[in-house]
Amino acid sequence: MLRVGAVELLGVKLIGLDSNVLHKLALTIAALAIVVAIRYLVVFVLRILTGRHRNDRLTFWTRQGTSLAMVALAIVALISIWFDNPTRLGTAAGFVTAGLAIAAQRAVTAFAGYLVIMRGKTFTVGDRIKMGGVRGDVIALGFLQTRILEMGQPPDVNEQEDPGMWVRARQYTGRIVTVTNDKLFDEPVYNFTREFSFIWEEMPIPVPYRGDRARAEQILLDTARKATEGYATEANAERDRVQREYGIQLDEYAPRVFWRLTDNWVELSVRFIVPARGVRGIKDQMTRTILAEFDRAGLEIASSTIEISRVAPVPIKRVPANAS
Repeated sequence: MLRVGAVELLGVKLIGLDSNVLHKLALTIAALAIVVAIRYLVVFVLRILTGRHRNDRLTFWTRQGTSLAMVALAIVALISIWFDNPTRLGTAAGFVTAGLAIAAQRAVTAFAGYLVIMRGKTFTVGDRIKMGGVRGDVIALGFLQTRILEMGQPPDVNEQEDPGMWVRARQYTGRIVTVTNDKLFDEPVYNFTREFSFIWEEMPIPVPYRGDRARAEQILLDTARKATEGYATEANAERDRVQREYGIQLDEYAPRVFWRLTDNWVELSVRFIVPARGVRGIKDQMTRTILAEFDRAGLEIASSTIEISRVAPVPIKRVPANAS
């Protein structure tokens, strides 16, 4: 067996550095240089081929693919150079794996979240969810990240929205938000469509105490029934299925009006069931119908008012101090 002595520098032996190690270092530098040269050569050839008709998307993905291939080639070359002994390779692999587990803890957690999402059927592409503070429809689900087409929220919900929200209803904003899957372990995930594709909505209408409250209630019920009659059968069928599957008792799908006393008016809240998508259009049409019917019936919608009364000035006559 060939033995090589340690390298000496100014009469001092350098520990762990011998001619064999230096030989491997030289091979490593050469291998990395070849890998880098191959990558730049591929990119250079691509630029020549595309010329003036450069395709940015093609260039981007070619660079990405070339970079991944070169990294894999560099790893194989380094392993071949430094770990000719399988025992040493196993020990080094153990240290590298442990280091990656610590350094990439968030990535590992995100991948675990992906497994939970798929195994637990938390959501899938096309579902409407709220995850990581983002509401919208899932358009892509990856190993580490979920992409959501964001939607807005009604004003009373998004007053504290961050970042700023300008769409004041459950409609698309146009932003695509990327959320890491590890958020699954940090906070609840709300799914609007997974098991039950309908939601219950409410519209509160304030009616003055002196108004015809019974007539107002009838208008609200008629309007809600008309707005929901197109999908009432489907909603009832899904409701019955969920009740049988999970053994719970859900609210009736038929519209209902609830009364609540306040200091200024009677609040009539009409509760009805609607599909998870298209709520704004349904409530818009209901609002127009309710206003028209209230006008036709001579009913008013209560509002907070301040009454200012003007008092006539009172004349004040000053009496001199020396007057008897």
